[in-house]
Amino acid sequence: MLSRRIAAAWHLRGQLAGGPATGARPRAFSNGRVVDAAARDGELRVFVVAGEVSGDSLASRFMASLKALSPVPVRFAGVGGELMCKEGLQSLFPMEEIAIMGLWELLPHIYNFKRKIEDTADAAVSFQPHVVITVDSKGFSFRLLKQLKCRYSQVARPLHVHYVAPSFWAWKDGESRLAKLHNFVDHLLCILPFEEEICKLNGLPATYVGHPLLDDAIGLNMEKEPSSNNSMHQRSGEAFRLEHAISPDSTIITILPGSRVQEVARMLPIFLQTGKHLSRTFGELSLVIPVAPHRDVRAYVENVVQSGPFPVVLIPGVSLKERYDAFNASRAALCTSGTAVMELMLAKLPCVVAYQAHFITECLIHLRKRINFISLPNILLNSPIVPEILFRACTAENLTAKLREVIVNDDVRQLQVESAGQLLEVLYEPMKQRGGLFQEELRNSSLLSNIYSPSTIAALTVLYMDKHQQVLH
Repeated sequence: MLSRRIAAAWHLRGQLAGGPATGARPRAFSNGRVVDAAARDGELRVFVVAGEVSGDSLASRFMASLKALSPVPVRFAGVGGELMCKEGLQSLFPMEEIAIMGLWELLPHIYNFKRKIEDTADAAVSFQPHVVITVDSKGFSFRLLKQLKCRYSQVARPLHVHYVAPSFWAWKDGESRLAKLHNFVDHLLCILPFEEEICKLNGLPATYVGHPLLDDAIGLNMEKEPSSNNSMHQRSGEAFRLEHAISPDSTIITILPGSRVQEVARMLPIFLQTGKHLSRTFGELSLVIPVAPHRDVRAYVENVVQSGPFPVVLIPGVSLKERYDAFNASRAALCTSGTAVMELMLAKLPCVVAYQAHFITECLIHLRKRINFISLPNILLNSPIVPEILFRACTAENLTAKLREVIVNDDVRQLQVESAGQLLEVLYEPMKQRGGLFQEELRNSSLLSNIYSPSTIAALTVLYMDKHQQVLH
């Protein structure tokens, strides 16, 4: 079971701290390779690729930290979204063109997908980067890195770093595939604490840099755990109602149908139908949708809600403050599995997780999965804290019943609220040691106050990876 595997990984932390894991193949990088090479060239060239909204957010924060920490100017090239472009990236093509999830769902786009990989590899070679950073989107990212590995000479090859480990622990034979990543990935930046040790045991250098949820906590001044100041939440909730003309007596439900067009098209109609059923129980009901910063998603959501049975408030999902103001004003949430579940835990907003997939994709998941949950809070705490309604069971009727229970049952609500602090402690505790490794590099930096920020740790790990190799590896 995953819980036993995680426990074993934590048990081996002390053994691994003394040297590289058994079976690992050390790389002969020069000391401080990225920083030193950039200093010689007078600039740091970073080729960065993200293929979906969550990756765009993660990569943009990493880019901002890298610019603040690099001793030389940073120049970016690659593929990304709106947030990455604000940090200085000119995307080769719209990120949405590679935001495809699921084996069956990919098939109609396979030719275009391969063509995008070729174009991206050509651009990377021409850019001559010091480091290539791929963020999540493993289907696109790993194929790209494989191509680049074949094209570069060993002398001129840049460092290959992949940010966000694939969910190897969720699938049968998942760990056996980690060793193969070593052929084209030099280092893995992990966002879950137990992933680092398991990667090392399988010969893949890795560093736990922290879950992006911790960056949200810093951005919201919550530090290492959610604020317990109910009055602050109450004020932001009241302000949200006033701003969007929502009655004080209305029950607000936040719905998060996803960030990709295909999943939003599948989940949003079910979520709206669930809202319609709930309105029969809660006479005055308001739905709020934080819309993902994806042009096609925005257009689809706006079109669907205009023809819906009742008004729906749309807010820009890219705004951290507006999202959490909506969470604080809500009674509960309904969301597609993903990063959103972790955000709801940080906001202490009880929720229900829902997910559907194509029938063939669903069958493959059932055949290959090795865990009982799909949402990270349940996986990390090894307990069904958040209700999950999945696949063929994911109907408006079932969601209505479960969401109604979450809204009215104080015990169910309290369980999720109390688990939020425990979840953040699991994520935050290893960061205390990690942040201390870079005190010297941050001594004269404006980011010293953010020493436990995942984006800061990720940027420092890339810049000084070889310098701290004995500690990190």
